[in-house]
Amino acid sequence: MMISRREFILTAAAAGTLLHSRFSIAKASQPTTPVNFDVPAGACDCHTHIHGDPAKFPWFPGRTYTPEMAVPEEMSALHKALHIQRVVIVTPSVYGPDNSATILGMQARGKDARGVAVIDDKTTDAELDRLARLGFKGIRLNLSTAGVNDPNVARERFIAAAERVKSRKWHVQLNTTLPVIAAMRDTLAASPVPLVFDHYGNANEELGAQQPGFSDLVDLVKSGKAYVKISITAGPRRDYALFKPLAQMLIAANADRCLWGTNWPHPNSVNGSTEKVTLLWNVDDGLVLNLLPTWAPDAAIRKKILVDNAARLYEF
Repeated sequence: MMISRREFILTAAAAGTLLHSRFSIAKASQPTTPVNFDVPAGACDCHTHIHGDPAKFPWFPGRTYTPEMAVPEEMSALHKALHIQRVVIVTPSVYGPDNSATILGMQARGKDARGVAVIDDKTTDAELDRLARLGFKGIRLNLSTAGVNDPNVARERFIAAAERVKSRKWHVQLNTTLPVIAAMRDTLAASPVPLVFDHYGNANEELGAQQPGFSDLVDLVKSGKAYVKISITAGPRRDYALFKPLAQMLIAANADRCLWGTNWPHPNSVNGSTEKVTLLWNVDDGLVLNLLPTWAPDAAIRKKILVDNAARLYEF
């Protein structure tokens, strides 16, 4: 059976056999809805990824999915449309502990970029020193994508991660679930380093603010121990209004610990495959950014979320 040119390209990209990025016909999403409020100067998108040309930035063999490419030029176009000056680039799980693609994106943005690295037990202190010089400010534990739902395993990995970075004044960013957060609450509350939770703690917006574990996330944010990214993961939603009570509860708990992010280029890590490239979600980030004034009607609070909190945590 013959396959289409697009299917051939995506399969070849998954295998890392494309020789030049011009053969990639896939494009990361760009906003189609204009921003409808005044975005303050110095605003920061605190959650993005770069997916480089696999011929130059090979995928991690232990990954659970293979994304389409998403390059620095596309990210710059996104932020120009959104009136966003600063960016935090997070190494995605598809690269394992190789932060090279993230560095590529950071170098394209210069002083307006910071990084969050992924490391493993083979990462040396010298490498951490190098990453610090390049502008990295924390490490990420991507427990959800790796399928780590055992709180005991999660606790062990978190303690080890915090120990590695506590002398550097870095933070630990956690991509995990509300049940794991609830089970680890005491350990997290005693953390020697700042915490950052991805994507509402991966709360299910359809279950509302009363879902198990969400109150534990709120309490950690309220205490000042943890930051939370009010960034929406996965694909486009039919009803974004369901995020409003979650966002407002977190903002009311501690507006000084809320961060905003796009999750661009919106990788589909849930329904992913390593055998062929999984298409990126097509999300209108202009529409999503316009939700922020409905979550935080006060411009001063929005400035905290978009500018001040990111400047403090990532040392812009």
